[in-house]
This record gives sequence, structure tokens and C-alpha cells, in this order.
Amino acid sequence: MSEVVSYERIDRIVVITIDNPPVNAMGHAARRGLCAAVAQFNTDANARIAVLLCAGRTFIAGADISEFDQPPLAPWLPEVVQTLEASPKPIVAAIHGTALGGGLEVAMGCHYRCAVAAAKVGLPEVALGLLPGATGTQRLPRLAGVGKALDMMLSGKPVSAGEAHEHGIIDEIIAGELREGAIAYAERLLEQDAPPRRVSQLRVDKADLDAEFFSDYRQQIARQARGFFAPQQIIQCVEAAVELPYEEALAVERERFTACRESGHSRAQRHLFFAERAAAKIPDVPKDSPLRAINKVAVIGAGTMGGGIAMNLVNAGLPVTLLETDEAGLERGLGSIRSHYEAALKKGRMTQAQLEERMRLINAGLDDIALADADLVIEAVFENMAIKKQVFERLDAVCKPGAILASNTSSLDVNAIAAATRRAEDVIGLHFFAPANVMPLLEIVRATHTAPEVIATAMALAKTLRKTAVLVGVCYGFVGNRMFFPYIREAQMLLLEGVSAARIDQVAYDWGMAMGPHAVSDLSGLDVFYKLYEEWEDKPDDPAYFRMGIELYKQGRYGQKSGAGIYQYDGRTPLPDPAVAELAARLAEELDIAPREISDEEIIERLFYPMINEGARILEEGIALRPGDIDVVFANGYGMPRYRGGPMFYADALGLKTVHAGICKYRERYGERYWTPAPLLEKLAQAGSTFADWQAAQQ
Repeated sequence: MSEVVSYERIDRIVVITIDNPPVNAMGHAARRGLCAAVAQFNTDANARIAVLLCAGRTFIAGADISEFDQPPLAPWLPEVVQTLEASPKPIVAAIHGTALGGGLEVAMGCHYRCAVAAAKVGLPEVALGLLPGATGTQRLPRLAGVGKALDMMLSGKPVSAGEAHEHGIIDEIIAGELREGAIAYAERLLEQDAPPRRVSQLRVDKADLDAEFFSDYRQQIARQARGFFAPQQIIQCVEAAVELPYEEALAVERERFTACRESGHSRAQRHLFFAERAAAKIPDVPKDSPLRAINKVAVIGAGTMGGGIAMNLVNAGLPVTLLETDEAGLERGLGSIRSHYEAALKKGRMTQAQLEERMRLINAGLDDIALADADLVIEAVFENMAIKKQVFERLDAVCKPGAILASNTSSLDVNAIAAATRRAEDVIGLHFFAPANVMPLLEIVRATHTAPEVIATAMALAKTLRKTAVLVGVCYGFVGNRMFFPYIREAQMLLLEGVSAARIDQVAYDWGMAMGPHAVSDLSGLDVFYKLYEEWEDKPDDPAYFRMGIELYKQGRYGQKSGAGIYQYDGRTPLPDPAVAELAARLAEELDIAPREISDEEIIERLFYPMINEGARILEEGIALRPGDIDVVFANGYGMPRYRGGPMFYADALGLKTVHAGICKYRERYGERYWTPAPLLEKLAQAGSTFADWQAAQQ
């Protein structure tokens, strides 16, 4: 038997065990070993039924994604599934942990399925720009029904064993120990003389499907699936399952799987999958670094950001002391938190008991004495260096030795903030993205003297809070905002050149961004951008830079919060405002900027090429460890579609020669101030290389 698959017979029952840590992925060795075990079972005259289970903490958690870009090695996964189903003697899949992707497909290739109550099953391939390509699009509709199968495959979210049992995916819930329970279940099947039940031979239930079902379903998920390639391919495969014989429908699945795997979308989404895992690895902070205990947390500032951070913490079960300078501010903050939870309660996302428990975890106060026993203090006050230094001077005086002092600054120098204390080794930046209780990204800012165990503790805390953490260095704006400023700069320069805000935003939206740059500016608040601009010590000496934002700020047009910004607002609906176009024309004349006819292609280049160029500088300076880290920041914090892979992957996909040539083209038109190619970009473009190649050379 193979090294990763074992074969054991107990009287009439064979136990086949896959042991391929850490998650029993169906790599080549596991596939080959499983087929060999099934062949042995089929020729074992004393064996009547087999139980397939996995060692370790989980059933098969999926295919081996690292093999996707390599030449296929037989047997490939669909062959394994067919081998299981073709067995003349029944095989039972016994599931614990998670059966995901290829794992669930293997289980559906078996004739019966049992699971412990804590198990989960799902087909999450859509998150990688793929579809279940080992017969999953054909088997799941036969077991769970068309609607449930589509919902599971298009959301990618796993379901509990109980829900899977309710929908026919799981046949038996095992109480107690899995191996013992699965063997007992197999014994009962033998007593019932249960034959092999082949899923491929089951009929798809069409009773609830009307003529418009698939067109209605496509329309229903249009917004969720906007721009993505794989969802429509999944629907096409399920439609084939309904309308075609099994083998013909299976051919559709294989064709559509290949199209997905070879698409730029899937390459981008798989890149992010690996980049997000790589971002958790810090070369000079070992995985086994000691962690500081975080049992009590204090948050200074009960405004929108402080309240959101507090909700993150209590959602994870951590008690929080929320501090403000006055009673009114404290009451507003607590009221906002409760209102948020009450809205979740009304939508059925939490119970009244959960709401009260989370509010109970928040201890509000006005006195610094409440900071004395905190293990972690997160400052979330105004983005003003003088105020932040004052706060950290106070923290240095009242916090216990070893407490981690964190700033939620989005752009300011964490070294300067740390210098306000006598414990720079304990100071770190924790840049939450607004709304902090929703956005998955957390930039962890490493200052010059931040201790390795403080970094390790911050990374572990991010995991506890279910955040995607990226370690970044100190510079104005760190990674995300430093690269986002050129994007906003060019969006506002395009306004001065006569392009409407609505058109710029539509082009960006059609490219895939969650919102256009002007809608984002209004949502975040032009007052926020103005304060960041004011705090930026090395900002360009350019009267046109952020000029539209400055003028609108002076008019009290802050964005959605004031009912007017770059757009006028009817509730939250943005409406083009002729006054903004008039302001842009007046300022353009004052600044001697002539209106031009500008193509959609130029809008995209003007928005994203400067972002890529700044990313190259960030890599050269060591502010980001990897190009993939930058991509993770933009996929998780700035609404960039995952099917683009992030700005650095997008640049590689375009070709760095193309990006470099574009920057040089705009340098000829606009000068060197904003359009000088970064040395790293120029070097890689001239060599015909990529950011991915550069990263590989650094390792």
C-alpha cells in the first residue's frame, strides 16, 4: 500500500485510511494510493464493504492546488471518483473535520456517506476561479437538488453535517467516535444487504424547476458574481446536469473546468490564495516566537473607528475598555455599537443573548486608570501627530510593563509615535480599515524598534479577529494608502481635464472595482482625505494636487456624511452635480489645464499605472516584504476584484514592458513629477521579467 493510504480488514469490513498531513489533500500519492486500495478491496474475497476515512484533524480538505499548474499525473481526481463509484462492493465515506472541494467529490463518489455532527462539507472552488471538476457539478444536484447545489457551489461556503444530512448529501450522522461509528454503520448496511448506490445513476429532481429557473437564477446572482468567470460556468454545468444524460453533461463539466483553470481569473484568484498564506509568514519572526498574553484590551476613542475596533474585539470574546474624553462622546459611541448590534438582531444574524453578552464585554470609562491592567491598548483618535504623541505619552505613564501600545494610524510615522514613549519595543501600528468591524484587512505596521514577539502577537491577534494581516514598514501611508493616493490623485486630475466623475467611476467599476474613486472618496469623507493631506509633510508642491478635494472640503462638501461631496446625495444614492463640473472647469482654467478627449483605456491606465509604479518603489524600499503582500492589501482593503489578483499581479499579467511604456508615454505629456518609472519597474521591464520573478529571486 502507498505511504499515505493504508488498508486494514476487520472481518468483513475494510478500513481504508488516508494519512496525508496536514489536511489530507488529494495529491498524486493520495490519488494513486486510494485507487490501489480500492483495487485491493475489489479482489479481497473476504471483504464485503469498505469504510474510507482520514487520519488527523480532517477528512480530505480538497485537491492539491500546487499541482494545478503542473502536467497532470494519472490517476487524476475524476478517475479516482469513478474508481470509487465503479466498485462492485459498497464503500462508505466517513467524514470528520471538513470535506471540501475534491474531498466532497471523493465522498460523493462513494456509495454512502456518514459524518460526525461537527463536520462540514462544501465545494469552495469558485473562490479560486474554478468549478468542481471531479464530477461535483453533476453529483451534488443529484443528492441535494438543483437549487441547494447551486447555492453551495456559487457561495463556496461549507454547510454543517446536519444541514448536509437534511439535504441528502450525508446519509448518517455518527454520534461518538467516527471510526467506531462508521464501522457500526457499515455493519448495518451489510445486514440490510444494501447494494452500491451510485450517485451518477440518480435522477436530477426537476419537480420545482420551471422554464425560467436558470435565467432567473443568473439574474439573482448577477451582482454577487459581477465580473467573475467561474460562476456562470458552474450554472452552465448544472443546467447540463438537468438537461443532458450524465456522460454528456460530464463532458460539459470537463470542458468548462479546463476553461476556468486556464483563465486569467483563476490564475489571479489562485495567486491570492497562496499570497494570503505567505503574508502570514515573517522571515525574521519564527512561527514558534513567544506570544504576549492578550486578555484585556483598551481602545482609546469611541468614534466610528474606535467603536468598530471594539466590536471586532468583543465579537472574538475579548473584554474591552472603551475610553473617551467626555461622557457625551462615550454615550454616542456605545449607542452606535448597540444600534449596530440591534440591526444585526433584526436581520437574524445574532440573538438577543449574544447582543447582551457583547455589550457586557464593553466597559466604558473616562479615566486613564482603566488602562493600568490592559495587555493591549489601541489608540483610535484623530489622525493628527501631535494628538497621537500626547496619547502615547499618557500610555507610557500609566500602562503596565509589557503592555502592547498600538496606534490605528492610517498614514503617520509610527517611529515618531513610538519616540513619545520610553518603550519603543512595545509600540506597533494596527491599521484597521473602515468599517473596522466589517473590512477583513489589517495592516500591521512594524516600527524600527518593535519587538519580534510584539509582531508575532499582533499577527496572532489578527487571526483571532478573523482578519487578513499584512506586515508593512513605516512610510507615509504605509502600503495601502501610499499606493491609493496616486489613484485618487489621477481621478481628480481627470476631473480637471473635463472627464465627469460619473464616467470615471463607471469605467473603474466596469474594470471590477467595488466602487469608483470618487464614490469611495465621498464614502470615506473628503474631510478625511483633507486631514491626511494636511498631515503629509512631503506632499508635492503642486497647486493642482488634490485641488478639487480641497475646494470641496472648504465648501463643507465632505461626501455622504454631509449630503454632498463630489456627488450630490439622495440618501446614499450619488447624483451628478453640475456645480462640481463647473468648479472643475473654473479650476482647470485657473491652473491652465486644457480639457481633452480621454478614452476609457487612458482612464484605466491613469488610475492603475501610478499605483503599480508606487508599489515597485515600496518593494525596493522594503516597506512590503513581497509583491503578493501588496496584492493582498488591495484585494482585502480597497475593493479590487480578486479576479485581477491585485495591482502587482495585474501588472505582471499586462506585462511590465507595457506598464513601463505607458508610464513613459504619460511622462512625455505630463512631465516627470508623477510619471518617472520606479527603478525596479524599469529594471524588470527592460529584462522582460516580472514582479513574481523578482520575488522568487529574493527567497
